[in-house]
Amino acid sequence: MRLGHIELFVRDTHASKAFYMDVLGFEVVAVQGVHVWLKSASEVEILLRPGKAAPAADDYSAAPAALVLYTDDLAQTAAGLRERGLRFSGNDKSSKCLTFQDPDGHWWQLVNPRDH
Repeated sequence: MRLGHIELFVRDTHASKAFYMDVLGFEVVAVQGVHVWLKSASEVEILLRPGKAAPAADDYSAAPAALVLYTDDLAQTAAGLRERGLRFSGNDKSSKCLTFQDPDGHWWQLVNPRDH
């Protein structure tokens, strides 16, 4: 077996698409009506599906699940994301593990895996 793709349930797939494209830099693979397929630079595919998002956790450590993005330069990537409007919500017990949420409350972490 291997991981196929990740499905995220969101209130508005097209509004979420804008966040994933404009802020995180994901590429749209396909739009099938209200279903939006995205791909990260590392080729991981995410499907944005209409649905009821899980209740948002107040902080990263209380979330039932999270997704992690890797970067080779944490400071530079974080600065670029901030310029595109991303607000980090703190970190996961280390300034090298920056955390944030998407518009539907899904938690993400940004790290440099070689300096983690």
